[in-house]
Amino acid sequence: MNDPRDLYRIADEAPELRDGEAPVLVHALSGSIDAGHAGSLLARHLSEKLPTRRLLEFDIDLLLDYRSRRPVMTFAEGTWVEYEQPELVIDLVRDDDGVAMLLMHGLEPDLQWERFVSAVRSVIEEYGVELTIGVHGIPMGVPHTRPLTVTAHATRDELIEAYPNYFSRVQVPGSAAALLELRLGQEGRDALGFAVNVPHYLAQTEYPQAAAELVRQITNVSGMSLPIGDLEASGTQVRAEVDRQVAESEEVSAVVQALERQYDSFVEANGAAGAGAIEQVQSGLDELPSADELAAQFEAFLAGREDEPPAP
Repeated sequence: MNDPRDLYRIADEAPELRDGEAPVLVHALSGSIDAGHAGSLLARHLSEKLPTRRLLEFDIDLLLDYRSRRPVMTFAEGTWVEYEQPELVIDLVRDDDGVAMLLMHGLEPDLQWERFVSAVRSVIEEYGVELTIGVHGIPMGVPHTRPLTVTAHATRDELIEAYPNYFSRVQVPGSAAALLELRLGQEGRDALGFAVNVPHYLAQTEYPQAAAELVRQITNVSGMSLPIGDLEASGTQVRAEVDRQVAESEEVSAVVQALERQYDSFVEANGAAGAGAIEQVQSGLDELPSADELAAQFEAFLAGREDEPPAP
């Protein structure tokens, strides 16, 4: 029972892979912080737009605390009719050129983190994975009207030389994804992660622009050919709706303008690079309306999108 490989089983009719055929593993786990649903949007987008086959499934009963994150069930006309089965899986995805990669997605484990990490390491060894990439979103005090920035981290400095350092030293609640990267680094394996910095007032709604930026980052470091057009199109629609909502509220408009001034003045004085850039932008937010108050307005507005026909 102590063998970490007991945490997963190979899926029925799983594709056979040659050693090293899928050199990249991307993971986007739900449960820790994921502003704008950036990581989950990316996983859903790649699974839907690219040829995908199930490789293996983790035993979710051994990893999930059901009472902390109760799955949704549907009750209708006197009977239970649907159960949203939680899952944590690894799929084989082939890009537009037919190159294979592994995509791990689903719920972050609540339990047995070390054993889970060991199980993923065994998958990495089994299939000859050379690079592991984690993706998610984090909320930041930045305006949606400016280019998205990305916080990058890696097991070797050389992997992220081209990226600015936005933080000096911080302590944050841990995650299974972060622990995986730490343990891989201790083994001398290459792993990195991208956290796209999502405007804090849009952190609770789906923000396709953030997922699109993560796709770009994966493409840049892996050389894979990944589709991005649909995410960009959805992002354009969301941007237009957010702009309209901002224009309709003097309070929200004032906040966005204040964020723009802080962002622009810092970039002008210091450039986008440099430790503490985002921290300094964040420091001026104390006197502004809370992100929760702004997010509530945006969520109420954007929720109506589900009832609207798709944009042409």
